[in-house]
Amino acid sequence: MTTVTTRTLQRVIEGLATSDGAGVKLRRSLGQGQGSRLDPFLMLDEFSSDNPGDYIAGFPPHPHRGFETVTYMLDGHMRHEDHLGNVGELKNGGVQWMTAGRGIVHSEMPQQEEGRMRGFQLWINLPAKEKMKPAGYRDIPPAEIPVADLPGGGTAKVIAGTLNIDGKEVAGPIQGLSTEPLYVDVVLPAGAAFSHALDSHLNAFIYVYEGSVKIGDAAPRPLKSQSAGFLSPGDQVDVRADEGGARFLLLAGRPLKEPVTQYGPFVMNTVEEIEQAITDFQSGKFTQAPA
Repeated sequence: MTTVTTRTLQRVIEGLATSDGAGVKLRRSLGQGQGSRLDPFLMLDEFSSDNPGDYIAGFPPHPHRGFETVTYMLDGHMRHEDHLGNVGELKNGGVQWMTAGRGIVHSEMPQQEEGRMRGFQLWINLPAKEKMKPAGYRDIPPAEIPVADLPGGGTAKVIAGTLNIDGKEVAGPIQGLSTEPLYVDVVLPAGAAFSHALDSHLNAFIYVYEGSVKIGDAAPRPLKSQSAGFLSPGDQVDVRADEGGARFLLLAGRPLKEPVTQYGPFVMNTVEEIEQAITDFQSGKFTQAPA
């Protein structure tokens, strides 16, 4: 008989108010420093404001190399443009999954002058063998992202990976990546629970962005809003919403177990590779294919 080990809440990182880009106000949990990462995840930002002054300046052209960015828009409209000539419109409920690879220069600018701008940006590391592959991205409209009803009430929106709900597989549009990401947006009414098997080789965390939850089965620990909770190893995750319900992101991925060297928008394995990225960017070779 196989014993199922339920994951517990191991560490909490409260979101820290900060700004990025041209002054966009946001709240950063993962990525506050080198000690606040969870392999392969590098950073998670939540942006949420009804005040245009908090977001209107956006993120003018800037470079990336060596990782992937995932932007998930709950409310609002942002336009992506890059050096490859790509233009993407990210609107309510949509996702952009961008692979910076060997280099991309892009901008993310608001296309609204009022109203709410709300969403998340996640950074996922790339393995050393993929860091210099060609850049690319995929815009995913809401219609391509499945939303499943949960047995005890609530919903689960599957952006990446696959959930098994009542014996039925619900597969998100992002599949087959080397980090095996699972990215799920879960909405629970008051007192409702979400339970799901989770491969034991994956690292996982939960980010609560509305309400609060309790994690685990035997001695559940609370996790409040605007906080990321790293989960212990195990085969299953159990989450229950407190009074008032909750909304949270469940993120899991295969750890790369490789050295991480970061300098701003460049994430490589060694200092020498970072220096090369800076040199390439300054010389105009940043986005060119290797000789």
